Amino acid sequence: MPIEHDDAYWIRRCFTLAKKGKGFTSPNPLVGAVIVKDGKVVAEGDHRRYGDDHAEVNAINAALRKNADLVGSTIYVNLEPCFHQGNTPPCVEAIIRHRFQRVVISSIDPNPLVSGKSIHKLRSSGIECTTGILEADSQLLNEKFFKYITTRLPFISLKAAQTQDGFIAKKNGASKWITNKASRRHVHELRGEYDAVMVGAATVLKDDPELTVRSAKGRNPLRIIIDGKLRLPISSKVCRSDAATILYTVKSIEKKKRIEAFEKKGVAVVPLPGKNGRMDPHQIVDDLARHNISSILIEGGQHVFSEFINAALVDKIYLFTANKSFGTGIPTFGDIRIPIIARRQSVKFFQKDILEEYYLTYSSW
Repeated sequence: MPIEHDDAYWIRRCFTLAKKGKGFTSPNPLVGAVIVKDGKVVAEGDHRRYGDDHAEVNAINAALRKNADLVGSTIYVNLEPCFHQGNTPPCVEAIIRHRFQRVVISSIDPNPLVSGKSIHKLRSSGIECTTGILEADSQLLNEKFFKYITTRLPFISLKAAQTQDGFIAKKNGASKWITNKASRRHVHELRGEYDAVMVGAATVLKDDPELTVRSAKGRNPLRIIIDGKLRLPISSKVCRSDAATILYTVKSIEKKKRIEAFEKKGVAVVPLPGKNGRMDPHQIVDDLARHNISSILIEGGQHVFSEFINAALVDKIYLFTANKSFGTGIPTFGDIRIPIIARRQSVKFFQKDILEEYYLTYSSW
């Protein structure tokens, strides 16, 4: 006799499968699918890479390779099956064609091209649909996708590494290395989950980071450098071809030759309106959104942190605290001028380092 599992059990399995695609499916969501018949798993599938078959189709194909009879089966999926023709055919058609009895969906797809249409079509075809199972968890899993598809703005996270006494660097700006290797390895994993990683020119001048994924599996994110005065040395590691790089700077006729030198290195330079080397963070984010960047990880420094928080653009903070103190130095956050509510979501430990994850909401009071 197979063990009877409820719908939530199988949806949790979908979450586990969906996470296999972290860092590879954007701007598509993370999705897992499980086919169950008579209480037994028939097949599983997940969406592994943007442009490839979706989780439902991968699960169906896996079942067909086993010569399984799908008639009367239940398919569990953490996001509503796609309704429209994109890089791949609509998953809803495959489910109907193979005569599933029931579809269990964690959350409705917020994409206007889908948003309830697949559920309506399945029910019209005589297939039972159950929705809303662990819906909040499903939305958390795909928080980047949900933010981008509903607002057309990228989900923005901030990653900071600080000492116990709240400094991200010494007074001279030196900051390598505050956290341990385990924490730094996790940062590489985080980079792989975001479309882009962003830093200010000061961070590049002090640390000369590569901003690539080297210690974990995943794609290299787009590198974004905010350099209003175009101070960045062309010899910087971010100007090498390990990953694509965009440099935002303030418009200036005098910078033409410098811009041409960066472009010869393969760095895309985007001049924006600004004053005294400062640009409006909203203009930067809007430009990135127009180029389908759905998520950004901001890694430094203090000025960039403060500017983007004050612009009410940061959704989440990854705050690493190391088991060391500087006594004095550069504080993690500078002049924060707007009211913020930070809700701690989780706490993790990387040896003696602590990682706290916070979600930000902004208040007008």
